Amino acid sequence: MDLFERDEPGAAGRPLAERMRPRTLEDYSGQEHIVGPDTLLRRAIGQDRLFSMILWGPPGSGKTTLARILAGETKSHFISFSAVLSGVKEIRAVIEEARRMRQLGRQTILFVDEIHRFNKAQQDAFLPHVESGLITLVGATTENPSFEIIAPLLSRCRVLVLKPLSEQSLVRLLRRAIEDADQGLGKMNLRIEDSALEVLARFADGDARAALNGLEAVAAFLSSGEGDGEAVTPERIGQILQRKSLLYDKEGEEHYNLISALHKSLRDSDPDASLYWLARMLAAGEDPLYVARRMIRFASEDVGNADPRALSLAIDALQAYHFLGSPEGELALAQAALYLATAPKSNAAYIAFGRVQGEIRRTGSLPVPLHIRNAPTRLMKELGYGDGYRYAHDYEDAMVFQEHLPEELRGKRFYDPTDRGYEKMIGERLAWWRKRMQDSKGRHKKEEEA
Repeated sequence: MDLFERDEPGAAGRPLAERMRPRTLEDYSGQEHIVGPDTLLRRAIGQDRLFSMILWGPPGSGKTTLARILAGETKSHFISFSAVLSGVKEIRAVIEEARRMRQLGRQTILFVDEIHRFNKAQQDAFLPHVESGLITLVGATTENPSFEIIAPLLSRCRVLVLKPLSEQSLVRLLRRAIEDADQGLGKMNLRIEDSALEVLARFADGDARAALNGLEAVAAFLSSGEGDGEAVTPERIGQILQRKSLLYDKEGEEHYNLISALHKSLRDSDPDASLYWLARMLAAGEDPLYVARRMIRFASEDVGNADPRALSLAIDALQAYHFLGSPEGELALAQAALYLATAPKSNAAYIAFGRVQGEIRRTGSLPVPLHIRNAPTRLMKELGYGDGYRYAHDYEDAMVFQEHLPEELRGKRFYDPTDRGYEKMIGERLAWWRKRMQDSKGRHKKEEEA
């Protein structure tokens, strides 16, 4: 079973990104921290002793290309398939072939593209054979292996993190494609300014495939007769490609990275960063209603009663977006983000609720004190429901001392307001209220003794 079918150089119909794939480590650039001199992988390749690994990186960072290079650099038998198209049946066939290769004295290296798409059972199928050394597994994924790869398999592999390609690396790649007459676009004699290539690289956002696809689109536009024969400028690139495609995955790690950046910027009262991360998510195609829901949560968790208006404004922003849609409604989200970022902060309500939840887990379903139970029936009244309850409005300032917590929790305090924003007033009122309660308690006790 051949790992990769090698197309003939310059085969018609192949995309530029495929034709320009590096075929040796010398041509492979942008991931020097992995394949540079004296790195672990470089040594393993030189000794023909590859280890099981997970190549984790964003799209277009060179994961599959690196696997193809490993196929050419090693003497091992190399097998490849995609997790999108293969299942347990194909895994069994691979294992049988690996056993035959072992009998011939050859090690088998198995490359699995998009390994995160395999479910737990499918990943389990690799485990004993990786552990026994029958196969050396090389998996490629765009998703965080911590979340997508089962722990036993992950513990038996090294995770090599590929980075988005730098702008400089992408410019070099694009220039090579323009000048390469065999595999690239050299025969077209394209005239593209370096500054225009820099724009192409920025548009690609670290993705080599996106950069080469963009260059191919520009070349197709020029060859169609739409070009004016002059050197391609940055402005021309923008006109041809229209807009930038931002790195984003609504259900992947980058989704959580960006919402985390927004949440922490809001929490740290940084309006500029908050607005930036909000705009980044919207520009990348995130559902604006998801962002609105997260800001509503933030208003309770991190602003709380320091500014009770924050929750109302966040809900107002959600309703405004519902009414207006995009792009007009996005301004309401921006307004809410700026308000939340600059509002006084308090997580006292969040902490208090957590304390209560912990107490309930610890103590279970404690009974409601009899005097604050409702007594709609005669039987309930005879059983003492509501007995001794004192109606607050019958007393001065509508305040009266009586216990409301279960007996086992009397005296517990869950809510400790901060001295920030409106919550400072709440704290002062609570202090006054608690003093009045203590005075009322003293008077009540004297009355009972009398």
